[in-house]
Amino acid sequence: MAVTKENVEYIAALARLKFNDAELENYTHQLNDILKYVEKLNELNTDNVEPLSHPVENVNVFREDKLKPSISTEEALKNAPNRTDEFFKVPKVINQD
Repeated sequence: MAVTKENVEYIAALARLKFNDAELENYTHQLNDILKYVEKLNELNTDNVEPLSHPVENVNVFREDKLKPSISTEEALKNAPNRTDEFFKVPKVINQD
């Protein structure tokens, strides 16, 4: 399937792009070159090729979750400049203008 100048104009209109005649001709030629390349790829024998979702096989490396002792709330808050019983107290950062 070849791309025509009218196809490029239509796509440009959908994207709200404006091209002059030289640019339309250039993009028409470039899109047709891309389609020729894709058509060339269709000549490859892919009968024994497994489909992929990604070109590189990535495997997640998981670690087992282990409970560890943590510092107490009191220990965490002991150097806080301003605090409540259980929380850090910080200045308001969102203005309501």
